[in-house]
Amino acid sequence: MLDRFYKISEYVEDMSVFLFGARKTGKSTFLRKTFPKALYIDLLDSELGALYKRRPSYLYEQLEDKSSDTIVIIDEIQEVPELLNEVHRLIFKNDIRFILCGSSARKLRRKGYNTLGGRAFPCYFYPLVSCEIPNFDLQKALNDGLIPQHYLSKNPKRLLAAYIDVYLKEEIKAEAIVRNLDGFQRFLEVAALTNGEIVNFTNIASDCGVKSVTVKEYFSILQDTLIGYMIPAYTKSMKRKLVQAPRFYYFDVGVANYLLKRQTLIRGSAEYGHAFEHLVIQELIAYIGYTNSQEKLSYWHTYSGLEVDAIIGDARIAIEIKSVDEVLPKHLKGLKAFHEEHPDCQLMFVSHDRINRTSSGVKIININDFLKDLWEGKIF
Repeated sequence: MLDRFYKISEYVEDMSVFLFGARKTGKSTFLRKTFPKALYIDLLDSELGALYKRRPSYLYEQLEDKSSDTIVIIDEIQEVPELLNEVHRLIFKNDIRFILCGSSARKLRRKGYNTLGGRAFPCYFYPLVSCEIPNFDLQKALNDGLIPQHYLSKNPKRLLAAYIDVYLKEEIKAEAIVRNLDGFQRFLEVAALTNGEIVNFTNIASDCGVKSVTVKEYFSILQDTLIGYMIPAYTKSMKRKLVQAPRFYYFDVGVANYLLKRQTLIRGSAEYGHAFEHLVIQELIAYIGYTNSQEKLSYWHTYSGLEVDAIIGDARIAIEIKSVDEVLPKHLKGLKAFHEEHPDCQLMFVSHDRINRTSSGVKIININDFLKDLWEGKIF
């Protein structure tokens, strides 16, 4: 069993938490290992879930005599959100600490369920990250993704197929917000074509045969169920006209590969390059989430075609990501242009180049060294 990076116990020492993450990222396994003495309530147990749903006050009766050092894990809280009123009462009366685990907060918000009014800190869980895997295999991660079961499997393609056809559809169906699941499946595939690209809602709507407002809602569903992320554009500019639309990434590069019908990725191909960028963005998102960093992640793109893949904070760090074997001056144009407008920004280029060095003010760093430094807190 792999040790996960997240130090959620630091939050649970002080207060209750919501822990949200896409399905199969390993939330339940992580919580059972981290809190072996906690009282664990699994709402995927249909009989148990039905009891609590019929009479939520059972939870209060079960826990009202527990002390303040009690930790209670309620897994898949969105299955019986009516329990949140009882959770609220128990936090207020006994100061019991709850870990409320689920794959989406959307259902709770949409139907107006009690979200505990700031008494539970929101935390997020991600697929595996490079520092959690002994002898991390970059090629395997790029091809199969980092959902734990997939990365560790000898037959990840079969598992990816099941994940898309079963888990994602179940997730959306459980939210009771998409009537036409076949149409939504088509949207998932079209959205994959824009993975890592600037989102054009009108074009995607045309490809899917639906209205653009429907496409916007579909993307909202992907974000709320943590299946995808919108990376906003960095829009502060002195002189250049900048693209304002966001970029979209699926939460796992393996999921994007499957939807795009990518086979084994070959180093040097365009498909490999897209997956390479996606993986680095995936790691940045997880690092920011796990460290509760106040830094924001964005990207920069001018109408003239200059771009930088990742901007950290208010132009504090700019990172270009390309799977080239040798970084040449032509690859640095976007970073140099960004630096002209933001001269205090630290510039980085992540690639397969084996020689770490500084060229024209840009720190060139090999992908493996970058990932190591990232999780050791040396990047930001």
